[in-house]
Amino acid sequence: MPNKDLIIVNAKVTTLDRQNPAAEAVAIRDGTFLAVGSEAEVRAAAPKASVIDAGGRRLIPGLIDSHTHVIRGGLNYNMELRWDGVPSLAEAMRMLKEQVERTPAPQWVRVVGGFTELQFAEMRLPTIDELNAVAPDTPVFILHLYDRALLNAAALRVVGYDRSTPNPPGGEILRDTAGNPTGLLLARPNATILYATLAKGPKLDPDYALNSSRHFMRELNGLGVTSVIDAGGGFQNYPDDYQIIEKLHADGQMSVRISYNLFTQKPKEELADFAGWVKQVSPGQGDDTYRHNGAGEMLVYSAADFEDFRVERPEMPPNMEADLEPVIRLLAENRWPWRLHATYDQTIDRALNVFEKVNRDVPLTGINWFFDHAETISERNIDRIAALGGGIAVQHRMMYQGEYFIERYGAKAAENTPPIRKMIEAGVPVGAGTDATRVASYNPWVSLSWLVTSTTLGGTRLYPAANRLDRETALRLWTVDNTWFSNEQGKKGQIKPGQLADLALLSDDYFAIPEDQIVHLRAVLTVLGGKVVHGEGGFGPLAPALPAPMPDWSPVARFGGYYRTAALDDNRSKFAAACGCGTGCAVHGHDHAAALTDHVPALDARSFWGAVGCGCWAV
Repeated sequence: MPNKDLIIVNAKVTTLDRQNPAAEAVAIRDGTFLAVGSEAEVRAAAPKASVIDAGGRRLIPGLIDSHTHVIRGGLNYNMELRWDGVPSLAEAMRMLKEQVERTPAPQWVRVVGGFTELQFAEMRLPTIDELNAVAPDTPVFILHLYDRALLNAAALRVVGYDRSTPNPPGGEILRDTAGNPTGLLLARPNATILYATLAKGPKLDPDYALNSSRHFMRELNGLGVTSVIDAGGGFQNYPDDYQIIEKLHADGQMSVRISYNLFTQKPKEELADFAGWVKQVSPGQGDDTYRHNGAGEMLVYSAADFEDFRVERPEMPPNMEADLEPVIRLLAENRWPWRLHATYDQTIDRALNVFEKVNRDVPLTGINWFFDHAETISERNIDRIAALGGGIAVQHRMMYQGEYFIERYGAKAAENTPPIRKMIEAGVPVGAGTDATRVASYNPWVSLSWLVTSTTLGGTRLYPAANRLDRETALRLWTVDNTWFSNEQGKKGQIKPGQLADLALLSDDYFAIPEDQIVHLRAVLTVLGGKVVHGEGGFGPLAPALPAPMPDWSPVARFGGYYRTAALDDNRSKFAAACGCGTGCAVHGHDHAAALTDHVPALDARSFWGAVGCGCWAV
C-alpha cells in the first residue's frame, strides 16, 4: 500500500466507542484514525486517500493479548510443529511423521504446547511406542500443558537421561521396572523439568530467529492480533534474550506492538535481578511499537503456584512473604507496575497481605499492578484488589484443563473459574489473553469462544449462563479493556479519531455467526498504524511480502501455525491455479475463488454489490 491516507468503506464497523458505537467506514492518516462514520463523511475527510472496499465484512479494533510470551515464542516458532486446533490424534501423528521425514539431524521435532489431548477425537496423547515407531532416529519432544512431556528414545539419548539420572526437585522421570526412563516426564508439581529438558535442544541461528519472529508476528496478524503484553518467561533473560526483538524493532520489521515485562531468572536472587533492572530501564520506555511495561509474571519463585490441576494444589513455602515483600517494596518505590502469576486464592490471599503492608508505606495507587490467572479467587480477595487499585488478567487455561479441574474439585467449583463477572461488577480492571505458547494456543478466537460459551476443547460446558459473557463484553476484554494493563488507555483499543489505527477485518461476522463458529474466525485484513500487515484472499496483494520460513525444513513452511481445515484453502488454490482468463480482477487478481467462495451479503443491496462488483463474476 502507498504511504498515504487510507479509507476502508463498506464495512460493519464495531468501534467499541460508546459515543459512536457503529460505523460503515474509517479514514486513517499518519497512523491514527482520522474519521469514523459514514462513507460520505470519511471520503470528505480524506478525499485523496487509497480506498479498500471491505465487502460488507465485520471490522473490529485490533486485538490485544494481555498475557502471552511472544518474544520467546518468536525465537522458537519456526522450529515447532503446532498441534493447535488439530482435531484428531491421527491427523497430529500424520503431521508428526511427515515432519520427521523432513527434519535433518541433529535437529529435533518438537510440539511445544498450544493443545490438549481432550481436543482430539481419540481423547488421548500418543504413546511412547507410537512416537518411536514414526521417529526411530529423530529426537521428538512433545509438551502437553504444564503437566507432562513425551520424549521418544532418540530424544532420551540426546538429553542424556538414563537410569542414573535423578529426579529433579518438583519433577519426575517415569521409569520402567528396570529403572530406565520411559520417555514420560511429569511436573510434580512444577514445570521446571519440562522446560529444562526442552532447553537442551538446538536453537535457531540469529538470522533464522529474526525470520522466525517475523513469521510468528505475521501468524498473529492473521488472527487479528495487533498488540500484546509479553509476560517474559523461563529461560528468557533480559537483556540477552531480547536482542532479536530489539533488532526487528530497530529495523522497522515488527508487525505487532509489544509491551514487555521482565521475568526474574534467578531463584533466591530475585531482588538483585530487579534492583539491577530498575537502573537499566523504566516503565513506558520505548515507543508505541516496543516499550517496557514493568515486572513479572515471575516476581519470586517462592510465590509461583503452578496450575497443574492433575496434582493437588501446591502450598507456598513459609518464606514466600519474606521473599516477596522487598521486591514489591522496590517496585512500588520505583513506580514499576508488576504482574504476579497466581492460580489459587490461597496464594493470592498471602500476596495481598504483602501488598497491603507495602501500601501502608508506599501507596500503590496509579501503579496498575495486577494478578494473572486467578482461577479460584474469592469475592473477598477481588474486593481487596479493587481497594488497592489492582487488576486481574484472565486466560482461557480452563478451556484446556477444565475436565482435569472438575475431576479434582468437582463441577460446582468449576462454575466460577475464574469468576469474571464478579470481577467486573466489583470494578476491578479485567483483561483477557492466552498465556501462549506453551499452555494454551495463541489464537485469540479460542479465548473469545471460551469467554462467550464456557465450553472446553473437550466439549464440556463449564459455567452457567450467568457466569458467561456476551460477545461485546468479551471483545472489550480483548481490546479497549486490555489497554489498562499496559498504561495505554485512550491510545488504542477502539476505532476512534486520534487513536492508533489498528484494526482487523474478519472472515465472518463475530456478532452473527453461531457460538460454536467463533473459534474458527480469522482476519482477512489486518492493519497496524494505518499500514496493512496481513491480507488473505482478495486482500492478500495489499500485504507486504514475507521471506520464506527459515530453515527450509521448518514445520511452518509445510503446515503453517494454527491448524486450518484444508478443504477451503485447497479448493481456492486449485481454482486460482486453473484460472485461464486473460486479465485478473482489480480486487482479487487471479484468485477468483476468493470471491466465488466468500459469503455474499444478499440481504444488503449495497454490501451485495460491493462483494460482486468485480471481474471475478464474469469468469
